Parts: sequence; C-alpha cells; structure tokens
Amino acid sequence: MRAAVHRAVVELVQEVGADNVTIPAVARRAGVNPSSVYRRWGTAPALLADVADQRQDEEAPELLGDLREDLERAAVWTLTDLSRPGGVAFFRAEVAPDVDERRAGLRACLERVSARFQAPLAAAAERGEPVPALERVLDRVVAPLYFRVVFSVPETDEQYARDLVAELCAPGRDAAPGDRGHR
Repeated sequence: MRAAVHRAVVELVQEVGADNVTIPAVARRAGVNPSSVYRRWGTAPALLADVADQRQDEEAPELLGDLREDLERAAVWTLTDLSRPGGVAFFRAEVAPDVDERRAGLRACLERVSARFQAPLAAAAERGEPVPALERVLDRVVAPLYFRVVFSVPETDEQYARDLVAELCAPGRDAAPGDRGHR
C-alpha cells in the first residue's frame, strides 16, 4: 500500500502541485480506501513529508575515497533531488505550515541532509584527512543550493554545486568565523 500511495502522491504533485494534493485524491489514484491513508499518515503534509523522506534516501552516491569528489557528488545529488519535478514541493511539505509538523519536518530534513554529507566527512576523517565541520558544509554548500533552487536563481546547476565544494575545500579555508569544529 505504501508504494502505491507514494507513487500516487508523486504523480499528483507533478500534475496539480503539492498544495492541491488531498488524501481522497491520493487514495483514489492509489486504489486504496481514504481511511487507510488517514490512519497511516493523518494529514496531506505528513504524507508529502513521508514521500520526501523516502525519495531522498533512494539514490545515495557511493563514496569514492576522495573528500572533494565525495562532497561534490553529495552536493550534485542534493541539487538533483531538489530540482527534480516536485522536489521543491516536497521540501515545502517538510517545512509544513503547522508549527509542530514544521519542527518535526525541519528536524527530519536537516538530519537527512546532514547524513548525506556526514558520510564523506566521516570517511575522510577515518583516512586521517582534515575535514571541515559539518556545520560549515551545511552553511557553505547546502544552504546556497536550497536557497537558489527554492527561489529559482538562474545558473544553479551541477557546476555551481561543484564550485561551492571547491571553495569549501580550497587550501587555507580550514576554519571560518563561527566554525566550532563540530563534525
């Protein structure tokens, strides 16, 4: 049932936009009873957030063993995920208008994105390489990508994502104001 409901959500978001996705429409498209969907997810924003959660975990790039390349792959993956049809809509669903849902969605989104970048950082640290703090990666790579995609800033492409990582990894950029050495 979960796969059918998720598929229906993705299709509906692409057709009518996330704001117009309703549980009855999802249930109809998935061929399930609406009460089953309500029972499992409760609200349309919770359902959209669950779909977003699953979508982001689907295609983690393999680590190559080079910090810069691994961070570039994570940055490009983040950009691709956010830019694909419905990507921004799913992100917006995670930061739902309901305060309690928004807190939970933001926390889950931050944890997922952090894990995406923590893996290459941890692998590089195990190899004995110097690594930037995760907070710095989020500030210097992830935040600009989300900002530019959400606001449709032109030229937000793979090269831009790679350039953000190159700047982060440039020699002499080991510490920045506000870095606390968190990993």
